[in-house]
Amino acid sequence: MGYTVPEAQGGSNPDVGLLYDINGMAKGAPNWADKAMEFVGEYGILIALGVLMVCAWWSVRKKDDAVPAVAALAWAPLAAGIAVLVNIPIRGFVRRPRPFLDHQGLDVLVKGKTDFSFVSDHTTLAMALGVGLFVANRKYGFLGILLALFEGFSRVYLGVHYPTDVVGGLALGTAVALLLAPLAMMLLTPVVGWVARSRGGWLVRAPGVRTPLVAVPDQPGAVGHRHSDLAA
Repeated sequence: MGYTVPEAQGGSNPDVGLLYDINGMAKGAPNWADKAMEFVGEYGILIALGVLMVCAWWSVRKKDDAVPAVAALAWAPLAAGIAVLVNIPIRGFVRRPRPFLDHQGLDVLVKGKTDFSFVSDHTTLAMALGVGLFVANRKYGFLGILLALFEGFSRVYLGVHYPTDVVGGLALGTAVALLLAPLAMMLLTPVVGWVARSRGGWLVRAPGVRTPLVAVPDQPGAVGHRHSDLAA
């Protein structure tokens, strides 16, 4: 059963009503579940996204098109950092207080949150990482986006964000990761290609994985050369 929101507390406001409904789940949950959600919402999902990125990197290194895939993976944390930076002026402009400052009866599971509420940094960061992963690898990216959605849910459950703070974070993280991806790939792919041809090539391509062969038009009798040979 959802938590009944008094009219004086914003019961006619869908955003506030959903806040009380989701946060109300914490009131009926055992203490260990709230503690687990606190860890997951503050640190766990971001750690899981980091592990997911390592798994994706380990996987894409074994493919012929490893260079653009690794470049896309490199873009994911950069996109997350840019998205959080973009959120700084947004928060300062909107200046929305945390929900527990304006609404009574919330079960606030994370203490010490004194900054502004819109947009959610955690959700922005998680979604930018998830979408960045999706650009590099669909399978891992889909899992990353699911984790980002759960991150958003957890922020409302913990009582530190409105649902619209979360929606804003999902939109901001997606916009930065997707809209800047073409420029990022144009800049990062040559850098990753250089790393692939250097002593640190194992970072881009797993040992033993052959580079794709390309035709050489000026030498009809030749079958092809490796990309690394052409670059030399």
